[in-house]
Amino acid sequence: MAKTPAQRIKKHGANAAVPQHHLPSVVNPTTQRSPEKAQSNAKLVVIAGVVASLLLFWYVHLLTLNQMTQLSGGMAMPDSLIGGFSTDYIQQLHSAMNDDARGQLSYIHKTAGTLFPLIFGFTWLLLIGTNVAGKALRWILWAAPLLFAVVRLWSNVAVDAALGSAVPDAGQVALASMLTVLGWVLFLLSIFAGGAAVFMGRRRSTSA
Repeated sequence: MAKTPAQRIKKHGANAAVPQHHLPSVVNPTTQRSPEKAQSNAKLVVIAGVVASLLLFWYVHLLTLNQMTQLSGGMAMPDSLIGGFSTDYIQQLHSAMNDDARGQLSYIHKTAGTLFPLIFGFTWLLLIGTNVAGKALRWILWAAPLLFAVVRLWSNVAVDAALGSAVPDAGQVALASMLTVLGWVLFLLSIFAGGAAVFMGRRRSTSA
């Protein structure tokens, strides 16, 4: 029977030969990802985000806000007015909508109206980040989707505040109108930035 290390030391003293035990490596080679695999995973996330953004845009602007015109005597919701709106328009819209209708619009702003800019902004940040190598250029292109998400969320709150009073405050209406117009401009700039990033990514891959 083989002696234990303690028994060998007791018998032979300091001259005892104690076998060395080596712990197995804890590194799992299957967890190592190549840059190509990481890039592929990022592209899958971007594709999923683009699809989700398209569905949310359709749901908010082409479906729900259009259906809201049935509760406002045919008047468009402020979010759909790319060119902005006036205090008179908000006052007329307030009169055309009852409390339930205004509550439904506010609910849209808090649900799908919040998810759309957040998912769109995150997707476009990832889209630009995976296709643009230059740090300075990446931050320039990131500015549009980042600002869009902030402005769009702010405009949701501003529209609800402007529409909540029977006698709208001119300052609130002007802010809501400005944010709505700015949101549409930033949305279009974000689309352009995303297209430019994809073009640069393809150009870089073909030249590599």
